[in-house]
Amino acid sequence: MISWDDFEKIDMRAGTIIEVDDFPKARKPAYKLTIDFGDEIGLKRSSAQVTVHYKKEELLNRKVIAVINFPPKQIADFISECLLLGVYDENKDVILLQPERPVKNGMRIG
Repeated sequence: MISWDDFEKIDMRAGTIIEVDDFPKARKPAYKLTIDFGDEIGLKRSSAQVTVHYKKEELLNRKVIAVINFPPKQIADFISECLLLGVYDENKDVILLQPERPVKNGMRIG
């Protein structure tokens, strides 16, 4: 069990994927993503292993939810600055979480 204070430390925000690139140096198939979290937070990059369920063009302009306050993590030659949130399907492939209704980039999840 975690406390409410622990949960509040996790900064989850809505953003829009504005750039999608292949990531051939990743150990598992993945994309390099640039996500817009609005004026206050700006752009952050992430590596996402979502190639089973999403083509690059399906990800472009998609609203997503990500944790933005993890420390940067180096993956091959790429620095990932946030973690996209998703649900694992029965094969352990990721299905991305997204807001049900339109929201502004940078809005906090709570």
